[in-house]
Order: sequence, then C-alpha cells, then structure tokens
Amino acid sequence: MKPVFIGIADTRLSDQERKLFRQYEPAGYILFQRNITDRTQLKKLTADLRANSQQNIPILIDQEGGRVSRMKPPVWPAFPAAARFDELYQKAPVSAIEAVRANSHALALLLQDVGINVDCMPLLDIRDPEGDNIIGDRSFGHNPEQVAALGRAVLDGLAKGCVCGIIKHIPGHGQAKVDSHKALPVVDSPIEILERDIRPFQHLRNAKMAMTAHIIYQAWDKESCASYSSKIIHDIIRKKIGFKGLLMSDDIGMNALDGDPVTRALRVFDAGCDVALHCSGKFDEMKAILENMDEIRPESFAALEKVTNEFSSASDFDLDRAENKALFDRCIAERDALFLEAAV
Repeated sequence: MKPVFIGIADTRLSDQERKLFRQYEPAGYILFQRNITDRTQLKKLTADLRANSQQNIPILIDQEGGRVSRMKPPVWPAFPAAARFDELYQKAPVSAIEAVRANSHALALLLQDVGINVDCMPLLDIRDPEGDNIIGDRSFGHNPEQVAALGRAVLDGLAKGCVCGIIKHIPGHGQAKVDSHKALPVVDSPIEILERDIRPFQHLRNAKMAMTAHIIYQAWDKESCASYSSKIIHDIIRKKIGFKGLLMSDDIGMNALDGDPVTRALRVFDAGCDVALHCSGKFDEMKAILENMDEIRPESFAALEKVTNEFSSASDFDLDRAENKALFDRCIAERDALFLEAAV
C-alpha cells in the first residue's frame, strides 16, 4: 500500500485508473464535486473503489457545510457554515454545542448512505480579523476553548454516524494572510500567539486524523512550511500538541508548495506525514507519485487501520429506510429547534 490519498478524475473509475490502483494500492481516496452526480452514482462509485482495493480503505470528502460542500442541493440538503454555530455560541454555548453535534450526526448519516467514511472537518483554525478569507466563516470563532468545544462536538456527531472527522489545519491556518491554494503564506507571529492557536488542537489531540497546513511559521521554522518541516511535525504537532493519530498533508497540488508532484509527495512523507494528499485526478501525476513512493510505514498503516476498523462503511445502510430517515429528520429538527430557541 502506498501512503497517498488519491482524487480520481470523473464520476466512475476509468480502466487505466482501475489498473493503476490494483498495481499500486493507494491508502485511500478523496471525492470532489466532479466525482458526484446523484446518490445512485455515488454509491456505485464508492462501492467500486472498495471492490478495487485489497484493504479496507477510507474514502474522504470535504463536506463542511456552507461554501465547502461537495454534495450539493437539490440532491442533498444545504448545511450551515461553522460561523452560524459561533453566532449561536455567543447567545447559548450549550445549545451551540448540541446543535453542532446534531448537525454533524445528520451529515454523517448522509455520508454513510453513499459509502463515505471520512469527512475533512472540523476546522480548528482560530479566526483572525486580518487572516485571509479562505478560512473566514469556516472557523468556529476567535476563542480557542470555544473552537475546541465545537470541534469536539463535530467529531462526536460524526462518530455517531460512523464517520471519522479530521482536525485541520494543524498547527493553525487562521493567521495566514494568503490563501495557500494560491501562494505560500508566511506567519511571523510571536510564539505566544502561535501557542494560542494550537490550543484547540491540544484539546483534541486524541482525534484519529489530522491535516497539516502549508504555511511557514517563522518562530518555529524559517525555511519550510509545516507540511515540509520535520521540526514542526516532530516538535510541535507530535510532541507539543501531542497528536498521535494519522497525520495527512493538505493537498500537495496547492500553489503554496514548490517542486513537481513527486517531489512534493516525497517531501511531506519524509518530513513525517503518514499520508500525502493528491487531489487533482490528473492521471500522469498520480501514476508518477504511486510509482515513486515507498510503501506505507508500519506505524502509519497501524494508524490507518484504527480509522478503518472503527469507521468501516456499512454497506447495507440506506437512508431511505424508515428508521434511518427518521433519525436523520430528528437530528435536523433538533439542530433547527436550538437555533430557533436562541433567536426568541
């Protein structure tokens, strides 16, 4: 197995993708809007990805709610952005925690229905007024303890629906003044500010998965962004934060990183990430990465197994069944009632 999460090109596996993935088995897959048309198609695609794999694998998606949602209306309902729960927290903290837990449980049921068992949320990035809007309303707020409390409720709600969450973007993206999709952000904040930003991650250090940030933090490493920095991964993420789970990079196709795709994958792996994330679906790139990567490290495979063993997709789960639909409706009703009560 190769330590890469792969994005495929279309709404079904091509013959060349199928052959490549049988020869060099990726550690998992990530899906985007380009891969999705409707429930029937998406169920078939995730079943096909699993049938083409020799191991039990994670299938990931970015389904946060708000502007980051790959599964969209009218096929699936819209979900609120994180900032809505921040607003509710200012009025009624307990209600906000319960609302985000119910919201995340409902999201997980939608994902389980189509064979997806990992959601790339919650963001634990603290919102900074001077930070780039790439985080913006995706953040749970300005206060580290509040962000941690709401983030924990996300993980709990997803787990109720048999979906694993990913804490991101460790060690914190909120202060970046540039979108790392477009360029490399450099954060020059002092240590005391960086230590504030890592507090939510410390609170949730026992999460099963985390995603790195493609950001230079000058107080920790002046030369390399976190995803490329063995110092940040070892000293800050693993030691100071205390995260022991599966550490994946953010997308190596982002313009924050330098080097060709193979170099990028090797650098995040060599720095200490367990898995590199390659999202583009470009066949030549994924082929070159899979051919050139070493096999997954034993400790990384053990962390991956903890995810897939606990969050194995239920192949017989169907949201059309009365009991499952009733559970979904109760989650949505509970969330909406909590918002309504706080508004009165």
